[in-house]
Amino acid sequence: MLGFLTARQAGVDDPLRLRRAESTRRVLGLKLNPDRDVDRIHGNGINTIDIEAVEGRYMLSGGADGVIVIYDLENYSRKLLYTCKAVCTVGRSSRYVHKFSVETVQWYPYDTGMFVSSSFDKTMKVWDTETLKPAEVFEFEGNVYSHHLSPIARKHSLIAVGTTDPKIQLCDLKSGSRIHVLQGHRAEILSVRWSPRYDHILATASADSKVKVWDVRRASGSLFTLDQHNGDKSKASSEAVNTAHNGRVNGLCFTGDGLYLLTTGTDDRMRLWNSATGENTLVNYGKVCNESRKRLQFTVSRGCSPEFVFVPCGSSVAVYALHTGELVTMLRGHYNNVDCCEFHPDYQELYTGGKDCNILAWVPAPRAPDVEEESKSANQAAADQSSVNPAFQDAWSSDED
Repeated sequence: MLGFLTARQAGVDDPLRLRRAESTRRVLGLKLNPDRDVDRIHGNGINTIDIEAVEGRYMLSGGADGVIVIYDLENYSRKLLYTCKAVCTVGRSSRYVHKFSVETVQWYPYDTGMFVSSSFDKTMKVWDTETLKPAEVFEFEGNVYSHHLSPIARKHSLIAVGTTDPKIQLCDLKSGSRIHVLQGHRAEILSVRWSPRYDHILATASADSKVKVWDVRRASGSLFTLDQHNGDKSKASSEAVNTAHNGRVNGLCFTGDGLYLLTTGTDDRMRLWNSATGENTLVNYGKVCNESRKRLQFTVSRGCSPEFVFVPCGSSVAVYALHTGELVTMLRGHYNNVDCCEFHPDYQELYTGGKDCNILAWVPAPRAPDVEEESKSANQAAADQSSVNPAFQDAWSSDED
């Protein structure tokens, strides 16, 4: 660490290198924080969580009980032991509550005054955070598995929605209507995700084993369909041509720079793709247990070198190195299956929710003092003290003398 600081001070090192190194150290030191609790509000499993990007202070959660909770992650007491309090709740007593399981919640990317939720009650609701009343309600013919707002879009305000219908619905926040459908899948849409690099690029995953990448500006079909065999027909059976997995694809996640796309499937595999070309990078993550019949919410770190992937795996969370596939560690703490996880890039913290109705906070372990460096600095200080020029030493005598 001292080497990084010295190089940074001398201007011989990239300013971001120190930040990446410290972020990486903090992620590698993630552990369950026994001093931080999150209010237990949900009476059933937690399907989805989201942390707003404006302040990084408020977290949304949605549960199988239809309840939506907003938490304040700020520690105002400044005490070591504290609880992240639930600020407000859309509970069972509210007339606006979802009737069935909430599958996805997401903050509006530019303002905490609005958030969006979707549910198995065949609706997607746009909420006013202040009043906790829906400003807009979109109704669909089937259960809603997933929705997503672009984190960077300035020219459009489209919400992509995946339902039991094989058509992807595009809903416009400004007009409050469904303006377009994307056709190409043959089964229910389990996950949708906008690119964090280009606001017109959308990825969709389906139970038909396929992942498609779309340019929503084009009226024609998808840009390309991901192929796990990279076009080598000799390796693929007739049923596996142009498929991303050998089972339902229920998880999508772009890396922070948007250059790569991660997918998970019920074939217990996770794959990393070049998002520009659709090429399978063939990184081997081994067996990634995936028992979810619905959308699986996993996440990727940001600001680290290398980056890491956090994937729910039974009652644990598996942490993989993004580009090598190495299993770094398993985070164990839940009593039942983990369904969602969200990375907090400002503090390199991880929040996970599961069927045990708990949200757990995983925080970096504090840096241990370097005894060797401390002793060296003490010896150096003593040497400096003894080597002071006598001309500059204090030669004043006291009055008593």
